[in-house]
Amino acid sequence: MNHFMGIMIEGLVAILLMVTVGYCIVLNRRLQRLKADEHSLKATIGELITATEIAERAIGGLKHTVRDVNEHLGSQLTAATQMSAHLKAQLAEGDGVIRRLSKIAIAARTPAAEPEAPQAPEPKMSPARAVAAAAQAFSERRRANGLAA
Repeated sequence: MNHFMGIMIEGLVAILLMVTVGYCIVLNRRLQRLKADEHSLKATIGELITATEIAERAIGGLKHTVRDVNEHLGSQLTAATQMSAHLKAQLAEGDGVIRRLSKIAIAARTPAAEPEAPQAPEPKMSPARAVAAAAQAFSERRRANGLAA
């Protein structure tokens, strides 16, 4: 029986050794997969670093572009303000010219030397049309008198 017990113990040790060898094979495969994942993870990290550097350069370029646009927009706003003031002044001058022309037209419409014949009342015109008609009548009178250029 002593001999049988020795064989049983030896068999049990052999079985435990086979289980250990099997477990080592499984661990070896897992380690190989882990190393393969480590290489792919390193490649992914490298790509992320490259993408981050590209993004940082793009952000720098965008900041530069925004600064240039702000400067250009500021100069355009200044030019537009100056143009607006210039146009406002020209409109005021034009308004003054229209007022003087209307005074001339009114003065030319009622000459002191010519007696006016009674006329039928004219239909009411807009002030712009009245000024235009008066200016045309004034220029026709000047041409008739030989004063036109």
